[in-house]
Amino acid sequence: METSTPPAVCRLADLPPESLPREKLLRDGRAMLTDEELLALFLRTGMQGCNVLELAGRLKRAAGSLAALGSMEAAEIQKLLPKGIGGAKAATLAAVFELGQRAARENVQRQGIHNAQDVYDLLVGELRYEPQEVMVLLLLDARRTLLRKERIAVGTLTRLLVHPRNVFGPAILHHAAKIIIVHNHPSGNSRPSSQDIELTKALFRAAETLCIPLQDHVIIGASTPERTKPYYSFAEEGTLTC
Repeated sequence: METSTPPAVCRLADLPPESLPREKLLRDGRAMLTDEELLALFLRTGMQGCNVLELAGRLKRAAGSLAALGSMEAAEIQKLLPKGIGGAKAATLAAVFELGQRAARENVQRQGIHNAQDVYDLLVGELRYEPQEVMVLLLLDARRTLLRKERIAVGTLTRLLVHPRNVFGPAILHHAAKIIIVHNHPSGNSRPSSQDIELTKALFRAAETLCIPLQDHVIIGASTPERTKPYYSFAEEGTLTC
């Protein structure tokens, strides 16, 4: 009896020349590649019955989004498709995403933090997929250059308890000229809760008393049909008051 030979693992080299992501990148630039084509460059090979571009698409769908995939550790990436993503591929992807996030953070730190988008770019990789609420304090100098970033509170899925001394103690110690507070909503809904609003008002009053301006309170969530921005900024919304 004849036995069928299983199909060979599909590589980028097995694809038509016009479909090769590497050549497309060199010819047209990196911005012209799809998410799947960029992922394929690092995955390098597919799996039995699935070429590398198909594998990249499966991986992105399994993660839910490219942003979600970019926040995962190697072990988490490997669990998404255990038959197609081994340790080497998972480690490569985790390293690539981490380099990208570090480059974004370095750019923000060098140019300063001037708006809520800068805050989001700085912290989305750290906070967006935290399973519980985390509050981060950003200490700025007079030119809005980042002096220091500190986690000042960790809460539950829905509640975060913060005392003004957790905020202004470090600000005084490190001679900050301005501060920004940031926290995440694990649900993805960035709209502020009543507790968020009350906390912001209390911190705004304390900031005025201590003459250390509270520049913003940013809540990191996700884009929704109702909100195109994946964050809520009290400063941008005009709600940063006492």
